[in-house]
Amino acid sequence: MLARRSSPSHHTTVAIAGVPVGEQPLVLIAGPCAAESEAQLCAVAESLASLGVRLLRAGVYKPRTSPYSFQGLQDEGLELLGSVKRAYGLGVVSEVMSVAQLESAYEVFDCFQVGSRNMQNFELLKALGQARKPVLLKRGLAATIEEFLGAAEYILAGGNAQVILCERGIRSFDPATRNVLDLGAVALLKRLTHLPVIVDPSHATGRRDLVLPAARAAVAVGADGLIVECHPAPEQSVSDAAQALSLDDLAQLVAETAAVAQAVGRRLPYPMERAA
Repeated sequence: MLARRSSPSHHTTVAIAGVPVGEQPLVLIAGPCAAESEAQLCAVAESLASLGVRLLRAGVYKPRTSPYSFQGLQDEGLELLGSVKRAYGLGVVSEVMSVAQLESAYEVFDCFQVGSRNMQNFELLKALGQARKPVLLKRGLAATIEEFLGAAEYILAGGNAQVILCERGIRSFDPATRNVLDLGAVALLKRLTHLPVIVDPSHATGRRDLVLPAARAAVAVGADGLIVECHPAPEQSVSDAAQALSLDDLAQLVAETAAVAQAVGRRLPYPMERAA
């Protein structure tokens, strides 16, 4: 399998808009669950820029359990993301749900995200194998490790080596948290595969008060980075309000994970590089 590590020294670095994922510095991708307005995106972008965070996440195509829930701004959202991307010099990571969305999103998205529900959308994975842009592949909510790596294999087999794996929690019997963050899977994936592995503590926990401790744990266990949700007014978020960090919370996350990273021989470069 192309996803398998061939030797202990075999590892792959994937660059998103010039930001390396999989090297010694950790990566942080942050932003709202969904793009809602220009004012919202600019407030988030300004906060990211102040922290030195260079990658923005924001959904414009939203897979929702209910057909009556907010489905994203679609084409309007693409225009907003493109404008904010140019104004603030940020790389954009955002989800696509179908092959038909790839063409319109290609110029705006620097990394295509495949959400948990689409991990085994094989036609989409095949198309992304031809896309020649980074792909952030999230683990399915009930997927085994083998199934997860099999999904990555579809992209790799198409010729696109720029795959990043994301553990975002798996479904369990207990509704106390949104999902169960499988940190053992993160450690195992780092042994099995040469691909970068990041963690989404927002979707894993579904609770704002648990995102920071889960993020610290993810860094401690060896994740190559984090993707988190934040919002200027979390309670007013049209999607995933309960798990969205405030912008102050995001600054705290940067500080706390930087300390953990240093303890395990890595670094979160944003505060130091901003000061420099």
